[in-house]
Amino acid sequence: MAASAGDQARSAVLVAVDPPTAFRVFTEEIDRWWRHGLKYRLGQGRAMIHLEPGVGGRLYESFDGPDGQVRVIETGRVERWEPPACLVLSWRAANFGPGESTEVEVSFAPSASGTLVTVTHRGWSAIVPDHPVRHGEDVAAFLRTLGLWWGELLSSLRERLAGPTP
Repeated sequence: MAASAGDQARSAVLVAVDPPTAFRVFTEEIDRWWRHGLKYRLGQGRAMIHLEPGVGGRLYESFDGPDGQVRVIETGRVERWEPPACLVLSWRAANFGPGESTEVEVSFAPSASGTLVTVTHRGWSAIVPDHPVRHGEDVAAFLRTLGLWWGELLSSLRERLAGPTP
């Protein structure tokens, strides 16, 4: 499910595991469930997504650059680390300028059949409406697209958690 309101996009998925398992797989196995391809990663081939645990930890991607050198692009920093309930990251797209950032909150709420994992990506009102990150879409269309993008990633998380021994 995906929704947008104001300056945020929200997506959620129900996974059939408890919150500690969902939190652990989301954070420790992020490279195993985060989709590949230019829509989701900056690098191709051996591109790896990493999330360092704890407040101050980095969310970053490492990949081989065209010159054969390993490149590292930081996408976020952990602002809150509250396993197994919540994770909050500052978020920077690769084309953000100095001082530009948004916030991603991931919550893990227990439910009768597992865990509801919800991603809320907020703070877009601080990013100018014609910023290249929006790919020429107006604000409302961009937030819908962003919600769907997170929804696709959460579907991958659900598939990973439904697989053998998450």
